[in-house]
Amino acid sequence: MDELFLLGLAGILVALFVFGFRKLPQDRWQMIASIPVQREASGLWRGVNLTFYGFFNATALVMAISVWSLLLSALGLGGGEMAALGVPLIGICFLASRGVARWVEKKRHTATIGGASFVLILISPWLIAVIEGFHLSGTVPFSRVFPILSTVLIAYALGEGVGRLACISFGCCYGKPLDQCHPWLRRLFSHFPFVFSGETKKISYAHGWEGRPVVPIQGLTAILSTGAALVGIYLFLKGRYGAAFWIPLVATQLWRFFSEFLRADFRGEGKITAYQWMALLSIPYALSLAAWIPLPSPLPTDLRAGLEFLSKPVNILFLQGLWIVAFFLTGKSSVTASTLSFHVIREKT
Repeated sequence: MDELFLLGLAGILVALFVFGFRKLPQDRWQMIASIPVQREASGLWRGVNLTFYGFFNATALVMAISVWSLLLSALGLGGGEMAALGVPLIGICFLASRGVARWVEKKRHTATIGGASFVLILISPWLIAVIEGFHLSGTVPFSRVFPILSTVLIAYALGEGVGRLACISFGCCYGKPLDQCHPWLRRLFSHFPFVFSGETKKISYAHGWEGRPVVPIQGLTAILSTGAALVGIYLFLKGRYGAAFWIPLVATQLWRFFSEFLRADFRGEGKITAYQWMALLSIPYALSLAAWIPLPSPLPTDLRAGLEFLSKPVNILFLQGLWIVAFFLTGKSSVTASTLSFHVIREKT
């Protein structure tokens, strides 16, 4: 059953990426809708744009939370305990994604998954220990801290990978033009570059590179991160919690460090950016956790129980509500606007 579940999840991701890599760089796939909000003196309406950036960010969040909840319920945790862990983690990461980006990039209307992941890695072990200690009347269950911690890193890697589709749609987090790369990199990526179209894509208004082949850095990150998450899920289900923690962590953070050299969007000052330092520092910090958190023997894991937990109507409604909130928080565009007009089709009246 573990293998069938992983094959099904991998199939969904492959289909999603095949569609996303082909379609999302096109200008058609940036805006979902525009809502008229105010009529101007000209008689036209000023609109607020809702974007696929928000759609895929919300989808990435819900997929990550779904897999995280499935793994924890398979481990035997209940809904109340998951909520006690999940609510503060999601809230802190959301605030960190905005706050770190504002600190590093000096921009108000942006967010960073790199900064959020660094804060997540820093605080999640301590938060898990404290909450688990309260849950078990002051006794920290070391046998469960590392398994829970591994699910956090798995969910993060999955969300990081799927969330890159949002970046493709918006045209942000883009790679360097192929003609500026080393010849062997140029040859490597010449068969599958990303070519963005649309003047409202960030790559167009920030660098003027509309129609120019660039390194498909978002696609590479999506494949590597989700691949690490799938491996982590399998290892977790087999009780290998150390490997389930280390593989998503090391794969995503080392790739973040090296992939920054292939990116062209502004990431802060310096040859090595603050985000790269965060990625590097998170690895030895996580290594030091091994001295504090002993690895337990494999605990009973029931994937069927996790699937049953996710299929409950209340949990489905919660995930739908979470998707809607995340969509409107991240999908309401603050850097684009629209002008709308309406008319009657007389021959159809």
